[in-house]
Amino acid sequence: MDNLELGKTIAKYRKNKNYTIKQLSEITNVTSSMLSQIERGLSSPSLNTLRVIADALEVPLFSLFTEFVQTKDLITRADSRKKVIFPSSNNWEYSLLSPDLSGSIEMVLMKLPPDSQSAEKPMRHIGEEVAYVLSGEVVLFIGNDVETLYHGDSVKIPPGVEHKWENKSDQEANVIFAITPPTF
Repeated sequence: MDNLELGKTIAKYRKNKNYTIKQLSEITNVTSSMLSQIERGLSSPSLNTLRVIADALEVPLFSLFTEFVQTKDLITRADSRKKVIFPSSNNWEYSLLSPDLSGSIEMVLMKLPPDSQSAEKPMRHIGEEVAYVLSGEVVLFIGNDVETLYHGDSVKIPPGVEHKWENKSDQEANVIFAITPPTF
């Protein structure tokens, strides 16, 4: 992260706290001029100065070196999820529970209508998955094995392992996945 990005991050946290540069200066005992230079990327603050600023902003020091994100951008509302629906598979549906694919993991909700399957043949991909059966029961074809998973069961699917899902029951089944890296 360069000085300009660091400065922008500090400015965002400062503004999020509704502090002026002068107010932050008074709390930190760092001059307003120095804070202004830091925020504009014109000065390289010492680690000690960064600690004082982070403490005043009530954020962990490391957060100054990561991208500032508003809490509202981390929330995915139920009525605004990105969805993929497969009409050819009895309306098999995937909903992205993560706000986006920018991180190193994604969360997905899979809704499996009664008497449906995810694919004709097992598929494989580069991502590692952990799946949790939220409701119903599903049959998992994984590698050379076939396992029935029930409400509350979970499974880890390593990268590259062929698998497919099937709902042989007369009730909808719901499965939540954590997938890394994101592949939705």
